[in-house]
Amino acid sequence: MHSPLQQQLIEESCNVIALARPLIERIERRDRDLASQLRRSLSGIALCIAEGFGRRAGNARNLFETARGSLLESHAAFGVAMAWSYLSEADCVEVRLRLDRLSGRLFGLMRR
Repeated sequence: MHSPLQQQLIEESCNVIALARPLIERIERRDRDLASQLRRSLSGIALCIAEGFGRRAGNARNLFETARGSLLESHAAFGVAMAWSYLSEADCVEVRLRLDRLSGRLFGLMRR
């Protein structure tokens, strides 16, 4: 059974994936490796959140830290895509804002 917090965070991370999908498809046309890495890191956020809620204390904290690490990797990947001019800053603003909000929530879980 999912707790309300778990459900919210998994849903939020899946919403970020849905928002990022067209951007990743654009990146993929120019850099298949970066697009693949971004897909893996975004997927890892949701999967580690789900697994973290199924673990106890320190193990859960480690998984939430891993989820946040994947989130920071995703955030950086969008920065790399902008640096290579695959995307503009305007293209990435909404997905990066949502990643920032999710990062704050994960940080709270890590401090439990």
